Amino acid sequence: MSRIGNMPIAIPEKVSVTVSHGEITVKGPLGLLKRSLHKLLSVTIEKNVITVTRVDETREARSVHGLYRMLIANMVEGVTTGFVKALDLVGVGYRAEMKGTNIQIALGFSHPVVFEVPASIKAEIEKQTRVTFKGADKELVGETAARFRRQRPPEPYKQKGVRYVNEVIRKKVGKSAAGAGAK
Repeated sequence: MSRIGNMPIAIPEKVSVTVSHGEITVKGPLGLLKRSLHKLLSVTIEKNVITVTRVDETREARSVHGLYRMLIANMVEGVTTGFVKALDLVGVGYRAEMKGTNIQIALGFSHPVVFEVPASIKAEIEKQTRVTFKGADKELVGETAARFRRQRPPEPYKQKGVRYVNEVIRKKVGKSAAGAGAK
């Protein structure tokens, strides 16, 4: 019994959901999202409520029931409110600026790094050291933020690098002074 899979999904007023030929389409104010459905699941829409049910009780059907329910719920939330990931650039001389649709970042390398932003993602630079990604697709927003963070992950000694806004990096202590332990 999947507790998450059995929960119904409410459809807001400005959102339309259609299911046809094994594909679900969610259209709302922030865009249109499509996803193919698993063959062991069925989706029904009644009175602005989506329910996901299993066709049979196999192990595979039970394992994907809650997953697909959450994927559909994220699609509905994405086209109504959207998803946001913000990252900070921490380090001397680390900064970002928009160059057309791409982001040019200085991360302490001998050359600037050009980061390509996907077409359906909106990138904003609030200050030179904070980059925000917004979009309707939760997976694409998260993957874009992760690719951006991978350009220079935070290191634990000086804590420089690209990190998520509320990410906590545990600081490591460096080597102690020479001769402190020797007699």
